[in-house]
Amino acid sequence: MPRIERVDVGDEIYHVINRANARVRIFDDEKDYKLFEDILKEAVEKFEMRLLAYCIMPNHWHLVLHPKNDGDLAKFMGWLSNTHTRRWHTVKKTIGHGHLYQGRYKSFLCEKENYLLTLLRYVERNAKRAKMVTVAEDWKWSSVWFRNNNLNSKNKFLSPWPILVPKNYLNYLNEPQTIEELDNIHRSITKNIPLGSDVWVGKMVDTYKLEQTLRGVGRPKNGG
Repeated sequence: MPRIERVDVGDEIYHVINRANARVRIFDDEKDYKLFEDILKEAVEKFEMRLLAYCIMPNHWHLVLHPKNDGDLAKFMGWLSNTHTRRWHTVKKTIGHGHLYQGRYKSFLCEKENYLLTLLRYVERNAKRAKMVTVAEDWKWSSVWFRNNNLNSKNKFLSPWPILVPKNYLNYLNEPQTIEELDNIHRSITKNIPLGSDVWVGKMVDTYKLEQTLRGVGRPKNGG
């Protein structure tokens, strides 16, 4: 199957994922997590990237990005992935021992209205869903932990969300997501389908020539 062309348009929302080669652990201890998080902070500043959410897991990570200009996503992700790979191998003394990641990162468009909050919750509750913590905000290597523990910081690492944050967000974050919400996100990840309503997905497919993503899978369900 030919490689699906990646969308890299400014002012869209992207869910970005990458996994370790052979799904082995990348992050064994706090130093490993901090290495990636520090590089992520460097990348945000270097490329003026709007980072809305992130979660670093033992063998993969999720980012929610809102680039300003066309082409920013590829520049940001290329630098982030290459810099992390190089520094990780240097720390581990494994330079020349093969690929750190399983391949190029995956990125999926997300509709701002209705679906962005679903995506943000999915990313920020990743560790809780994996039963690594009791409540999502206790996972130190995530945007929800960073926000809660840097309330008075002038650090511009995280950008404001382009949607209203619900009242009592932490309570809402820790509530299970619906089967339909999870199905929509998993379909987006596995089939490279934009995450959004039928009308919006159709518009994105037509605008960015993504017809291949819908072949044989049908339109995604309405999640609201």
